[in-house]
This record gives sequence, structure tokens and C-alpha cells, in this order.
Amino acid sequence: MMAKAVWNGQTIAESETFEMVEGNVYFPEESVKREFLRASSTTSSCPWKGQARYYTLIVDGQDNPDAAWYYPDPKPSARNVKHHVAFWRGVEVTK
Repeated sequence: MMAKAVWNGQTIAESETFEMVEGNVYFPEESVKREFLRASSTTSSCPWKGQARYYTLIVDGQDNPDAAWYYPDPKPSARNVKHHVAFWRGVEVTK
């Protein structure tokens, strides 16, 4: 089974291995096309996953602010999402 994240006509990530957490597909870092990501200063906190950091997606000159997130140092209960990236805000994720 292949999971795929598409935004603005471009495939941002594609992988046969992924983690599912709270209905979100977390893609392995190496499956994400870095050229479409720009680090964001936004952070958020989850009581059981820890602190999330964000990326803005940039495709063909269009920005989608904070449309990807990851946990650089997740809490032990969420260690399966370390080195993984998830998407929202209009990014079409299929599996």
C-alpha cells in the first residue's frame, strides 16, 4: 500500500511505509521531497507527543504556511513518529 501527499499538483511525499497517529499519515523523512519545504518558526505542543515544529510548503511560487509538521524529539509514547512528517491544510493525503 502506497501513501502519498499531494499539494498544488506536486507530490510532496510518497512511501510504502508510514505511521498512522490520530488519523494522520506520518511519512518517513527520507520520503519527503525537501525542495518543497521551508522551515517555519511555528511550534505547537501536544500533551502526549511533545513539541511539534512546522514547515511551509512552496510549490510553483505558492506558499502553504505550516502545512507540514514533525516532532523533532517526541515523548516516549510517540517515538514511532520520530523522523516522520505529516501534512494538513489542503494537502491531499491518500493511502
